[in-house]
Amino acid sequence: MGFSSSSRWPAASALLLCLCMTLLCRVQGETQKLYIVYLGHVKHGHPDDVVASHHDMLATLLGSKEDSAASVVYNYKHGFSGFAAMLTPKQAKQLAEFPEVVSVELSKRHTTTTTRSWDFLGLNYQTPASGQLHGTNYGEDACGQKINYGEDVIIGVVDTGIWPESRSFNDEGYGPVPSRWKGKCQVGPDWGINNCSRKIIGARFYSAGIPDEILKSDSLSPRDHSHSGHGTHCASTAAGSAVEAASFNGLAEGVARGGAPRARIAVYKALWGAEGAGGSATVLAAIDDAIHDGVDVLSLSLTVPDENSFGALHAVEKGITVVYTAGNDGPRPQTVGNTSPWAITVAASKMDRSFPTVITLGNKHQIVGQSLYYQAKNSTSSSFTGLVSAPQCTADALNGTDVEGQILLCVPQSRDQTALIPGTNFVQALQYVQNRGGIGLIFPQYTTDNLGAIQDICQGIACVLVDRDTGKQIANYLDATSIPVAKIAPATTVTGKEVLAPKVALFSSRGPSPDFPDIIKPDIAAPGANILAAKEDSYVFMSGTSMAAPHVSGIVAVLKALHPHWSPAAIKSAIVTSAHVTDERAMPILAEGIPRKTADPFDYGGGNINPLGAADPGLVYDIDPRDYTKFFGCTVFNKTAVFCDETALPAYHLNLPSLAVPDLRRPVIVSRTVTNVGEVNSVYHAMVQSPVGVRMEVEPHVLVFNAANKVHTFKVTLSPVWKLQGDYTFGSITWRSDRKVVRIPVAARITAQDFYADVA
Repeated sequence: MGFSSSSRWPAASALLLCLCMTLLCRVQGETQKLYIVYLGHVKHGHPDDVVASHHDMLATLLGSKEDSAASVVYNYKHGFSGFAAMLTPKQAKQLAEFPEVVSVELSKRHTTTTTRSWDFLGLNYQTPASGQLHGTNYGEDACGQKINYGEDVIIGVVDTGIWPESRSFNDEGYGPVPSRWKGKCQVGPDWGINNCSRKIIGARFYSAGIPDEILKSDSLSPRDHSHSGHGTHCASTAAGSAVEAASFNGLAEGVARGGAPRARIAVYKALWGAEGAGGSATVLAAIDDAIHDGVDVLSLSLTVPDENSFGALHAVEKGITVVYTAGNDGPRPQTVGNTSPWAITVAASKMDRSFPTVITLGNKHQIVGQSLYYQAKNSTSSSFTGLVSAPQCTADALNGTDVEGQILLCVPQSRDQTALIPGTNFVQALQYVQNRGGIGLIFPQYTTDNLGAIQDICQGIACVLVDRDTGKQIANYLDATSIPVAKIAPATTVTGKEVLAPKVALFSSRGPSPDFPDIIKPDIAAPGANILAAKEDSYVFMSGTSMAAPHVSGIVAVLKALHPHWSPAAIKSAIVTSAHVTDERAMPILAEGIPRKTADPFDYGGGNINPLGAADPGLVYDIDPRDYTKFFGCTVFNKTAVFCDETALPAYHLNLPSLAVPDLRRPVIVSRTVTNVGEVNSVYHAMVQSPVGVRMEVEPHVLVFNAANKVHTFKVTLSPVWKLQGDYTFGSITWRSDRKVVRIPVAARITAQDFYADVA
């Protein structure tokens, strides 16, 4: 009941455990909860021996092997050692005192975070019709540069599962499954062995520890039954096969494909139910199996409720690149999640595509908003109908408003700064229109970053998002007219230079990291607003950093195929240092917010991702995974925080492709080491852009590489110009040769006291 087929527990014990987790069974009057017990590196040669050691330890605490078997939910036995078990708080405290135990933590809740994008990024892959995709491992980008398709790289997707019948997972033209693959195809009621293929080469699911009320709306199989099709959407974005003429009811029509369309997909269903919920226990079990199975990339479009991401660290130690989302809590500062330095944390950006929707007023004045409004086949064209309004569409303002057969305008209020961002007011206005026979909703707000969120709930209603100025124009017409009318035309698709892009999406979480302020997070931005990808047998729009992360995962797979010996740190460096900070007009990239502003490293890290530049970055900032423990021992490996605080170095000494000093009071000297992965004989000159209020110097100023000197170390000195309690300012260090530009972002905050007044 709910355990993977590899489980070694008797069925009766599994049934008892599920019952205990559902009812929160009590032992000696204390409620049991699910705890994660972390033991560090694997210390036994065979996984069975690792599991046996777990039960020996737990039996010492609980009194018998039988009690241990009934308590354990998951054993982590491949990439790292540990287990998830049902324990009382007293038992958890006692277990934490065992000398071999690194940490004991409650399992925490994890949730999800969701065509044109690859063309926008410059990866204009040939389609199957051209004879290129299935015939060779390489295609060409818009500039004629050869780009591979992630041939035989394995992307592990930890999510809500997958819909294998989607055209995006067609395995036509694929060779045999790579011989190094050690995974499995786990079957279930609606998933047979044939649902795995040469494209979806493995599938597992992890239901133990998930409440019964969530599992009731799902199936104990790898199939994606989430309401949004989240896992399917993410997998097809990262590695979907090319599908011609994909669209959402005619909108955004084109070739749907993943960033690495020749990569293989391994599915790890760890999130469940309509909304995609899971816990630390299921996600860690997925990561542990993925390490064993042999994935090359791990794509996790989910929130991590704490920063003790030891599972991800162990994956990186095994050479697996881990890609996480930054979160969807922007534009507020200090909301970025998944901030461990060993992972790539991805912000969401907007691309050069919009969906203009023409609103024609009764005076023939036409106003353009955006929507995903479409008309069913054989339906009549739009006609004029009544136009009514309500201030901000609050419940009180809507009360009694007659909207039957009419279009509702939510009138913006001049002093309001937050209510007209799509949220509660939008939902209640839409429900009001739907329940009372309305036919349209015009909603003024600040951005149109999240059209995908309204496509399902509008259900035939013409929902049009307009900016506040446009909303006021419509309101002025309405006030000046005795019988105001309007009509809404179906949306159209516009791409290209007419659309200002890229921009950081409004919802994308921002830095600085509240946990590790001496690390710049997020690392990179990638398309995440209004992304078209697979859901079941169709294609839908979704928005979120959940959609941005698989863009990066696909690019990582391409880089792994091009450079199979690069470490996760080298791949991350290539992505960060080659990123764009300006658009094609050389204008600085903007970040949506209230108000919109020029983006900085806390919005997008190194910038907006540039796959072609990352494929040939010139220099990389590499890191031995063992170095992470020198700076994060207190977070991951030791029990006593005080001890760690006394011995750990500031994280800005890590050889990251970025530099952040959050408490600059006196000169700070850090070093960075770069490795030449480009032209053997190269000379790079330093270009320094100091943060305001900081004097930043680089020594040496010139790096000369040749066959004998492939690695160079340089020192960076940051000195405060003033003595004050300041705020973050930003700069960069760029190494430039005659062919390459290698840039890292810098953030610094001058401080004079131990307290911090501002963080943004």
